[in-house]
Amino acid sequence: MNWIIRSTKIVKYHTNLHEILKPIWEDLNKYNWLLTDLDFISDVELPINFDHDCFILDSKEFEIIYNSEVQIIWGIISAIPKNCKFNVDLLGKLSSEDNKIWQPDQFLISESFLEIVAFDSGYTILKFTDKKLSDKFKNHFGKEVLSLEKFNQKIPYEN
Repeated sequence: MNWIIRSTKIVKYHTNLHEILKPIWEDLNKYNWLLTDLDFISDVELPINFDHDCFILDSKEFEIIYNSEVQIIWGIISAIPKNCKFNVDLLGKLSSEDNKIWQPDQFLISESFLEIVAFDSGYTILKFTDKKLSDKFKNHFGKEVLSLEKFNQKIPYEN
């Protein structure tokens, strides 16, 4: 239930949230979204900026990002239950360069229902806790996404 997108054959650019979330978008409206360690390019105003290290958005605020043409270069984006409370200062110190991102089923934010990591505009990693959603995502993209486990067999991460 861990996937990696390496190729831009299936997306215009990494990490295009509208394209990668499209097959499962209707299933995600009951979550809040936690975004941290962000670097992005956008030509429109968004509910995220470079003034803060971490953002917790409701589904309506996140929908603005989903519907935009924002390119996430670096970042951790997590769908989380609406009732979760977090220490934003601690979350702001998380890094998409943490080796844990390459480890299957290891979430940087333990409460994540879905965790997306944008890694230097070259890789998009998606980790699901829900098999049904993971299968729906995989069925949509088919062979264009690779399991993180298989990816690690080819390019092992360092501990």
